[in-house]
Amino acid sequence: MNVLILKHEITLLLLALGVMLADLWLPPERKRGLGYLASAGVGAILICSLLTSVPESPFAFRQMYVLDGMALFFKRFFLVATILVLLMAVEFSDRIQAGISEYYSLILFASAGMMFAASANDFALLFVALELITVTFYVLVSFQRGRATSLEAGVKYLIIGALSSAFMVFGIAFIFGTSGSFNFGDIAAKLASPEAGLVNNKLFLFGLLFLLVGLGFKIAAVPFQIWAPDVYQGAPTPTTAFLAVGSKAAGMVLLMRVLFVAVPEVTAQWWKLLVVISALTILYGNLCALPQTNIKRLLGYSSISHAGYLLLGIAAATTAGQSAVLYYLSGYLFTVLAAFVVIVLVLRDTGAEEISSLAGLHQRSPLLAAAMTISMVSLAGIPPLAGFFGKLLLIKSALVVGAEHQSFYWLVGIAVVGVVISLAYYLGVVRAIYWGGEAAEKSAVTLSLPATLTVAACLVGILFIGIYPNPLMKAAEAAVLSFK
Repeated sequence: MNVLILKHEITLLLLALGVMLADLWLPPERKRGLGYLASAGVGAILICSLLTSVPESPFAFRQMYVLDGMALFFKRFFLVATILVLLMAVEFSDRIQAGISEYYSLILFASAGMMFAASANDFALLFVALELITVTFYVLVSFQRGRATSLEAGVKYLIIGALSSAFMVFGIAFIFGTSGSFNFGDIAAKLASPEAGLVNNKLFLFGLLFLLVGLGFKIAAVPFQIWAPDVYQGAPTPTTAFLAVGSKAAGMVLLMRVLFVAVPEVTAQWWKLLVVISALTILYGNLCALPQTNIKRLLGYSSISHAGYLLLGIAAATTAGQSAVLYYLSGYLFTVLAAFVVIVLVLRDTGAEEISSLAGLHQRSPLLAAAMTISMVSLAGIPPLAGFFGKLLLIKSALVVGAEHQSFYWLVGIAVVGVVISLAYYLGVVRAIYWGGEAAEKSAVTLSLPATLTVAACLVGILFIGIYPNPLMKAAEAAVLSFK
């Protein structure tokens, strides 16, 4: 058994336990700095992953776990997200009454679950990885026990998350009962065999549909999106940021592995369903974001719409579509985290989360005003930033398939309409920053060196991915080709 193939996950789990144990010996005034130590440790794991290549024997635990190019791509993605979220959590730590070390540890445990999800090649590991992510987020969402909105968000996430887990377990039971296996490769082989008759087995398809309900909850796709705005608004801001980026990406990589590795024959038949879900998700997210005045709630609806755009590439079911999903997620990582870093730094004094609270930000901190502006412009899909090329690649992949299935032309039209609608609320945030009136608080926003570096890293990511897309596009294409 090739246990060393799990070195990244094992090291991350040990780091999480180390941070938790360090809390026992450190005085209260020094516990805040554990976040810097944790982010440095994750940075070391990231460097190790960059030096790691796909091994000759990429499987472990009887092919439950696979370390292919797709897995390595997402592991690096999750590690980068974890570093930025930990640095954000340090800046947020003064608003957590007790247990900041546990908060850091839970972020690391959630990250480990995401990394296991990236390598899932078996429905058993898929479920365990998702539960590790979900259970840690139950606690992270409600971590500010003194805030009623945080507790309310935690209860909502717990109830709906438990319901989605029940659907998933029920679906996996049907899949195992009809196919006799949890392994993606074995199920794909049986689907390809006419003698097995799985392609038209109603119990198998019913189980797969229930499984997609659970994954749809993770990525906040319609009709499983109802939890997102309330949870995004009530959760601590670093938790919201990690949900928006990490949890969504974990759901997407699992969705891709299930649809394109385990059940490719069924995916080819279900393209209409994916097209409808993508269209409804884009319209719902963008239309509901229009009247929002709370910035975190607005980003919650925005996250729903971006799940719809990502489903464009999934529905296309081509190599170009899948690589576009990876590219889009990478740009989304830096773009969304830039917005949440600004929210943490600017709104920590007043505690208000209304868009109007950003008025006069260009006077208080030109850097943060520029960061939020670039983030909103990138999310809107305006060139030459990362969000524009991500949407362009996804739309292009759908147009190519449109020559065969004309429904994709309608889907592209809806996507373009969604982009136009989104301009109203994204640019509304920019208007509030520069033309929303004088700053209510005249004092400048002071930034620590780590906070400045975090903002700078996000800006560099947004600009580099947008202006020089080729390196990331090649990496995404290589990752997709390796898991075929």
